[in-house]
Amino acid sequence: MTIRNISSASNAEGVLLLGVSNHLNWLTFARDPCSTNNSPRVISYINIRLSPLYFSLYKNIISHCDILLASFFNNNSLFWIMNVYSDSSHTALKYLKDIEINILNLLIIIGDFNIRDSI
Repeated sequence: MTIRNISSASNAEGVLLLGVSNHLNWLTFARDPCSTNNSPRVISYINIRLSPLYFSLYKNIISHCDILLASFFNNNSLFWIMNVYSDSSHTALKYLKDIEINILNLLIIIGDFNIRDSI
């Protein structure tokens, strides 16, 4: 998402500053964009009142630019949440189907699951 133009020594009009919306009351977790021309397509916002649960973003367990996997601790147990963006080719969902991964205590999977039956 374009935030604004910023000054540039090589371009009189400036260059685009890309990023995600931020708010003081929310922690922002975002994956790197799938390409250099895009903004992240999957973002999670966690209210700061939940920050004592120690949320962490994991990019090494599931390595896909449209899947965000985050963990948090509660009562000395580790829990997981997953946010998925499904593009028109359903690449993230196909990736999840093809990998074999067992994540214990996965509490919620959220995202844009607009998959339509071809019939």
